Amino acid sequence: MPVKPLELAAEIIKRLKKAYPDAHCALNHANEFQLLIATILSAQCTDERVNLVTAELFRKFKGPRDFLELSQTELAKEINSITFFNNKAKSILGTCRTLVDKFGGKVPRTMNELLTLNGVARKTANVVLGNAFGIASGVVVDTHVLRLSQRMGLTKQKTPEKVEADLQKIVPKKHWVMFPHWLITHGRGPCNARKPACEECVLEAICPKVGVSKGKPITKKEPAKAGSSKR
Repeated sequence: MPVKPLELAAEIIKRLKKAYPDAHCALNHANEFQLLIATILSAQCTDERVNLVTAELFRKFKGPRDFLELSQTELAKEINSITFFNNKAKSILGTCRTLVDKFGGKVPRTMNELLTLNGVARKTANVVLGNAFGIASGVVVDTHVLRLSQRMGLTKQKTPEKVEADLQKIVPKKHWVMFPHWLITHGRGPCNARKPACEECVLEAICPKVGVSKGKPITKKEPAKAGSSKR
């Protein structure tokens, strides 16, 4: 008999919590404002690249008023190794303007207020609320969480919003902040997208492996020998 999602989620949490006791937010930040900016920059970009850029960015510019001293072109130049840097520069300046004009330069602590900021959707708001303020407002659903939740049989939904709604039903609220970190760490490790190492996985015995090929692993083709007619 298939394991119910609620029971499966409980066992997954138990095993991943033990396997990754040091899991944490991978975006380097010293305060909630830095985390907000780093999370905006991280959309469709690796955390490693964001951390490289923000190391210098946050050294130069400490708060929203500092960023507002820049033009969009100047900020875009500061972050030009980030994907969609022009759009993100516009979003960051818009966010900084709203922070200064409406929130006294402080990052707000509610979902509704955060969603009024440029470039901020539920994922970014959840990251900031959970990791900067310890507020469990929802479950962060990034590409790893989306993929693993489907693979582990925790949801059949395809969109982040619907996946989050399913996870909120089966993941205890006390784990909403950490659950994505455990999944992200696992997804960057043995449960990678293209070739998961199921035989080495702490969840191997309980994971339904939805969508995982049961065929032989793909091997690299041998290079053509000298004199071969193949091109």
